[in-house]
Amino acid sequence: MIIKSAKYIISAPSFDLCPKPEKPEFAFIGRSNVGKSSLINMLVKQKNLAKTSSAPGKTQLINHFEINEKWYLVDLPGYGYAKVAQSSRRRWEQMIENYLRKRENLLNIFVLIDSRHKPQKIDLEFVNQLGKWEIPFTLVFTKSDKEKPGVVKRNHDTFLNELKEEWEFLPQSFITSAEKNIGRDEVLGFISECLKKL
Repeated sequence: MIIKSAKYIISAPSFDLCPKPEKPEFAFIGRSNVGKSSLINMLVKQKNLAKTSSAPGKTQLINHFEINEKWYLVDLPGYGYAKVAQSSRRRWEQMIENYLRKRENLLNIFVLIDSRHKPQKIDLEFVNQLGKWEIPFTLVFTKSDKEKPGVVKRNHDTFLNELKEEWEFLPQSFITSAEKNIGRDEVLGFISECLKKL
């Protein structure tokens, strides 16, 4: 897939204020500071389309970007670890759940996992929750350039093995690095295949 255009459309505080569901949509979510904005910018080859921040929890709204004037890429708030009040966190969680469960044009969720770490309970719980809600998703392991290849592979394989306790069929997964442009063609190829099936 060739990205010819990528432009910011809107930041919405709730799913019902998102753009009309007239174009297919792919959402990106993960723990705060997992490298979501960097990955999005790498995919569209723009340095500042999605705002990056060293402070976890910076993304607090549902951010829509229109790609090739044909589909939406959506940057969702991260889950866990953001230093916010409990009431704000609950509001975020409700906003994300409403979006994930009610957005009718949502084709796939890319769940980002930090490949430098062993499986984290919060990631496993989130993935299992998506399964209960029957929402299609794909795993994207980020920051693979920040650790030795053997460690990245071990953490990736261990995560999938943990999922086997709950899942009969494992989700598709990609290993990426925004810094080194690793996994870009694979992720965009997956999106392209999803769009072809419409």
